[in-house]
Amino acid sequence: MNVLKGNIEKIYFKYLAASFGGAILQSVYGLVDMAVVGQYHGPSGSATMAIIASIMNVIYSFGLMTGIGASILFSIEKSSNRNNNNTANSYFTVGLILTLFISFILWMSIVFFDTEILLLLGADETMLPLAKDYLIPFKFGTPVFLCMQFMAAFLRNDNNPTLTTKAIVVGGVFNIVGDILFVFTFDMGILGAGLATVLGASLSLLIMLTHLLSTKNTLRLVRPINIFNQTKNIVTLGFSTFFVDLSMGILTMLFNIQIMKYLGGNALAVYGIIVNISTFVQCCAYGVGQASQPILSVNFGANKWHRIKKLLRYNIMTTSLISLVWLVVTMLFPNVFVHAFMTPSAEILEIAPAIMKVYCISFAFLPFNIYSTYYFQSIMKARIAFVISVSRGLIISGVLIMVLPMLFEPSSIWLAMPISEAIIFTFAAMAMRLPDKRGNQ
Repeated sequence: MNVLKGNIEKIYFKYLAASFGGAILQSVYGLVDMAVVGQYHGPSGSATMAIIASIMNVIYSFGLMTGIGASILFSIEKSSNRNNNNTANSYFTVGLILTLFISFILWMSIVFFDTEILLLLGADETMLPLAKDYLIPFKFGTPVFLCMQFMAAFLRNDNNPTLTTKAIVVGGVFNIVGDILFVFTFDMGILGAGLATVLGASLSLLIMLTHLLSTKNTLRLVRPINIFNQTKNIVTLGFSTFFVDLSMGILTMLFNIQIMKYLGGNALAVYGIIVNISTFVQCCAYGVGQASQPILSVNFGANKWHRIKKLLRYNIMTTSLISLVWLVVTMLFPNVFVHAFMTPSAEILEIAPAIMKVYCISFAFLPFNIYSTYYFQSIMKARIAFVISVSRGLIISGVLIMVLPMLFEPSSIWLAMPISEAIIFTFAAMAMRLPDKRGNQ
């Protein structure tokens, strides 16, 4: 498939089918865990999974940072006039070293400081033992998740996006079967859910690694070229994607703390459901961004702006459709999600619809905002991507989460994300209309 000269529409939708399916199926890990743990342990299990979601987002975000940052530079280097495969593969090598280093740090943190981390994230005396049980398998498998994200990014940029989808499908199916088997059949509860997630991710990674043995593979481990400078380039370019995912963990932590302070455990259980729905919507946006990124980066490296502009139109149409679908579904059927993720009490069924209908207004803007970070990264506008990701993930949203319940009634906290996403949507849309260095719109 010629990304530089082929039909841009056909190329995009082929990549979208692979990346979109892979991104959605990857979210199956959290969704299935949430559902089975909620059914097994009730609202306390759902609230616990809201705590666990923060940790998972941090782990995934580092894998995205190294994978997306290094793979964009890999593609641009290969498609530029220099066409220097050795420099391109130096980015692959340095990215892998950085991924393994960060994996070790996170791994040791979970092994030795799990209690402290969980308390910081808002776990109480009921949630703490459940959360610690879920993390037992992660004390052996944390590096798998970072390496899986890293390899998935490079497979898409090495013209093999289909293998990523196949790997995640197999791992996702194993996770579903493993959840049911371990949690209910073997009566392992939340520990079984954690075990199924780690084993499913491990299987996905093993399948992705088969790319290195295929004839399509152009990835090679080489002697790094200026390892410190390349590490800086990878982190700078990948930071925005990293922070998009990390921000889910930060915001979840802030929400957990504020909800327990102002609204109590039942509201936190509802928020646990929202976290998983929001993660799923975010994964849909990841699918668009990850499908577009290799095409954008290669055409940017070759200075083919007319193809970039055409692809952008398709991307905007896709994110608009995603927004419409999720906005309608969550508004019309909130309690369907409640029953899917837990065995709810009467109190939760009473409060959930109002909470979800307010919070989920943010889905009208979220897919475009997530995609915009991929777009600006792919055309080397890291500064704009940085402003979008940090403002959305911490500055604007974080301030609103902390301030709204103080200034207004406690339930106003659910307006934090709709307001934040709307502001970022306006900024990102305006930034896309600004002329770039080449005078194009």
